[in-house]
Amino acid sequence: MPPAAARRRLPTVLGLLLLLSAAPACSEEPPPEPGPPGAAADIAESPFWVDPRSDAARQVAEWEAAGRNSDAQVLRRIGDRPMALWVPGGDPGPEIRRAAAGARAAGRTMVLVAHNIPDRDCDRHPAGGAKDARAYRSWIGAFADGIRDTKAVVILEPGAVAHVVDGCTRAEHHAERYRLLSEAVDRLKRNRNTKVYLDAGDPAWIRDPMDLVAPLHEAGLERADGFALNVADFQPDAAARAYGAKISKRAGNKHFVIDTSRNGDGPLPGDRAQASCNPPGRSLGPAPTDRTGDPLVDAYLWVKRPGESDGTCRGGPTAGTWWPDYALGLARRARE
Repeated sequence: MPPAAARRRLPTVLGLLLLLSAAPACSEEPPPEPGPPGAAADIAESPFWVDPRSDAARQVAEWEAAGRNSDAQVLRRIGDRPMALWVPGGDPGPEIRRAAAGARAAGRTMVLVAHNIPDRDCDRHPAGGAKDARAYRSWIGAFADGIRDTKAVVILEPGAVAHVVDGCTRAEHHAERYRLLSEAVDRLKRNRNTKVYLDAGDPAWIRDPMDLVAPLHEAGLERADGFALNVADFQPDAAARAYGAKISKRAGNKHFVIDTSRNGDGPLPGDRAQASCNPPGRSLGPAPTDRTGDPLVDAYLWVKRPGESDGTCRGGPTAGTWWPDYALGLARRARE
């Protein structure tokens, strides 16, 4: 090579040698498997509390101990993210106080679901809810007392208003239900850091959103922070946003939250009752966040805990029971 050409090549060769000397030594250990795309970022940015004792978190630990590391890593898409804590009947105090202590220690907001209204299941099996109005007032008081000044979002009584509108709840219970919901809003709002969202069903349940406006107001919407949509259902975000905007326009521009826990692929086509009970092929929706990009939508939340069964349809266990195989399928099909 001519001397001039060699001099021209010298900086390039020296630069390459410097880069190689700065590179880490080769290792026979493979690099760690990355987590789900964006997971670390959205967990860090979310203001909501992650329950370290959730069924999903415990399943992750169990699978890791058994050497099922690949499945455990996928399931972290659920176990490492914030989900609502459902508080049905019985004494709500101990579990809420546990969550409150964890949320305060983490500097986060806990998300709770109050689900104990009398005649909750319209006299159908499995029947549930407080035995009467007096019992419910006592229960919601204990619920609120457990929260105290901890930052909390409460989804108030999924299905309670929609069941009045669709006729599932008998007419003789309507006035009492509205009164109890309204009182519950007032009791919870006495806590200075509690936000309350009355459940308003979903677009596939009550087809005309205007049918919900007056019932929501009777249930105390004016004094609540807003309403909740798509709880435990699979409707796409866009459909829920459009539906909620129509309610909001007629309800004093009230804001709302959307359950995105299992709506990544939308609903299963067909009859709603069948399509909303453990439908196959579904996936997780957007991770919980208060950065929704929509001024009317206060948050995307995982209200329904992904992986808990909707009931004994399609081979599932009883409603609310942890179903690891279904959870793993939701997580595997997730786009994030």
